[in-house]
Amino acid sequence: QVQLVESGGGLVQPGGSLRLSCVTSGFTLANYAIHWFRQAPGKEREGIACIKPSGGETYYKDSVRGRFTISKDDAKSTAYLQMNSLKPEDTAVYYCTRSRWCPAAVGENDYWGQGTQVTVSS
Repeated sequence: QVQLVESGGGLVQPGGSLRLSCVTSGFTLANYAIHWFRQAPGKEREGIACIKPSGGETYYKDSVRGRFTISKDDAKSTAYLQMNSLKPEDTAVYYCTRSRWCPAAVGENDYWGQGTQVTVSS
C-alpha cells in the first residue's frame, strides 16, 4: 500500500536549520510530484513547496522561498525539505504528500504522511 512517512522534525532555535525526510513506499516516486504542506495551530493547512515528477522543477510559497529547498531521490524513494534560517512563524506540523503535478491544490494530493512537528523557539 502507498505510504509516506515523515521524520526530522524537532525543536530548533531561530536562525537554525532542519532537514525533513519523507520516505515513500508502494509507488514509483519518479512518476509523482511531492508536496510539503504545513499547518500551524489555528491556521489553515498551506502548501509551501513542491517538486515535479521529473525532479527538474520546483515551486515555493513566497514565505519560504530562498530559505527552504525541496528535493527527491527516486532511487531511495525519499523526498526532502531542507529548511534554513528558520523563524518562529515556521512552527507547524509538516506533511509530505503525493500528487500527479506541481503545484497542486490540497484536494489534488491523494496520500498524506502522518506529519512531523517543527517548533522554532528560543
